[in-house]
Amino acid sequence: MDRLFWVYILASQRNGTLYIGITNNLSRRVFEHKRKLTPGFTSRYGVDMLVFYESYTDVTEAIAREKSLKKWNRAWKLQLIERINPTWRDLYQDLNR
Repeated sequence: MDRLFWVYILASQRNGTLYIGITNNLSRRVFEHKRKLTPGFTSRYGVDMLVFYESYTDVTEAIAREKSLKKWNRAWKLQLIERINPTWRDLYQDLNR
């Protein structure tokens, strides 16, 4: 089985503060954000709703995608989220099904 890498976007609320990250274990990483286990931006600003994610088998591609998304303007990020998740549902619950 190939190892997966995840590029994800968290939000504080609909149209709220956004955070883009990368991980090799999406469920664990979002759990850490939700429990504020790592001090930093997401803990400080209450950014813990998983609103978008993509998987990659190549870590280099995942890192490139994360860096690219971070350079996007806010409107493009919002459009990306709404294309996949128009109601801004917290997708974390779907990960553990």
